[in-house]
Amino acid sequence: MSEFLSFITNGVMALDWKILVMWAIGALLIFLAIKKDMEPALLLPMGFGAILVNIPMSGAVETTETGVQGILQWLFDVGIAASEAMPLLLFIGIGAMIDFGPLLSNPALLLFGAAAQFGIFMTITLATIIAPVFGFDMADAASIGIIGAADGPTSILVSQVLGSKYVGAIAVAAYSYMALVPIVQPFAIKLVTTKKERTIHMKYSPASVSKTTRIIFPIAVTIIAGLVAPDSVALVGCLMFGNLIRECGNLDSLSQTASTAFSNIITLLLGITIASTMKAENFVDWSTLAIMALGLVAFVFDTIAGVFFAKVLNIFLPKNKKINPMVGAAGISAFPMSSRVIQKMALKEDNQNHLLMHAAGANVAGQIGSVVAGGLVLSLLS
Repeated sequence: MSEFLSFITNGVMALDWKILVMWAIGALLIFLAIKKDMEPALLLPMGFGAILVNIPMSGAVETTETGVQGILQWLFDVGIAASEAMPLLLFIGIGAMIDFGPLLSNPALLLFGAAAQFGIFMTITLATIIAPVFGFDMADAASIGIIGAADGPTSILVSQVLGSKYVGAIAVAAYSYMALVPIVQPFAIKLVTTKKERTIHMKYSPASVSKTTRIIFPIAVTIIAGLVAPDSVALVGCLMFGNLIRECGNLDSLSQTASTAFSNIITLLLGITIASTMKAENFVDWSTLAIMALGLVAFVFDTIAGVFFAKVLNIFLPKNKKINPMVGAAGISAFPMSSRVIQKMALKEDNQNHLLMHAAGANVAGQIGSVVAGGLVLSLLS
């Protein structure tokens, strides 16, 4: 009995204010997931994991006296640190969800997927400038910038491959801002557009996209991305493989499984596994706040860059071919949240203005752009 009481006492004595802060952060993530329905598949396991790994002497992370490795640490070592398997497997599920039809009907929308990655490189520059203050190195700065990809798996993969010390904070920032797209994007869009611009109508005349084209597209994108940025092949390849499963027409049951059950399981495991890096002694400091701030900057400037790119194109387009600048904002990778936000904003300005298909095309282009940008960053720093 005395040994048991001593064990409890040691656990209580090990508590400090940083651990309590992490419990509060975990509770906040759980609240946002359940009450606000913000990316619940990710924020819920991350929130619970943040509490779990910050229980003193937690057997979920630390190796026990009998030599058994904590399950979360084992999952992290095997599924992320050693092979980056979990983020890559998740891309197969994401690829199986995506319909590239709107993009193939209007390939020019690929330009928006490229333009809206500007925030990544701007944030890398800002992180490099403030690096001496917060102790970031170049790998940390690049990993922080990838938050602007608006793509959680890419952020996790790049930060892990580059060996950043802030994988947990980067993952939390990436997924938190993805969940906050309905708040962040309207603010950024209204900041740089007029009501007249937001009410521009765009005709949608979908071109017929053959099955052959849909099958060739993921193969061609993988080859081209591999030649341009070889380090992006794993990212792009898994995304496009998932899409090929969807489009081939012979694997409907596998496509359905990949986009639902498989994707959901990997997402849950990825969320709680990433939480193993959210230990209080590493997470609760000024660098984490800086990462959250830089992540917000990346999201805002991705959105603004897409909007301004559309405005520049409008200078050269005839009056009846103008692009609603909000479509440019959908070029970020937060699929399909961003395209839904643009549609909602368009209808709020004019209930007859339907931009969903244009925005969806730009949005899936952003998914491609984000993984290619991640591969470019890896290629440049490797």
